Amino acid sequence: MTMFEPVSLASDRVMAALVAGLTLEFGRDAAEALAARFVAAEECDFTWDARQQERWLGGYQSLDDDEIELDRVAIVGRLDGRWYVAVCIVDGDGLARGMIGRRTFSHAQAARKAFATQH
Repeated sequence: MTMFEPVSLASDRVMAALVAGLTLEFGRDAAEALAARFVAAEECDFTWDARQQERWLGGYQSLDDDEIELDRVAIVGRLDGRWYVAVCIVDGDGLARGMIGRRTFSHAQAARKAFATQH
């Protein structure tokens, strides 16, 4: 049997597993720092995958004159125990190509309020 679960629901377990694996190799203090670096290096992908809601904001004009049509998409979600609101640049296949900005919140209510007013 295969089970699927959004990253946002599993993010605490994913981070715990990442830290646990790194702890075996590098010790607890180093593991937490390394896990944070891994997430930071792939911040856009982790943020996009952990989203709970999204809202299309409009097209995005790339400075690189790409032939690809891109969109700005507001998202809200939870990753590693923290709520966030972000604006991602997304291609036609639904893949995040970049992130314009991200704000974090300690409570879902504050994040959802910020998401509702994001433009």
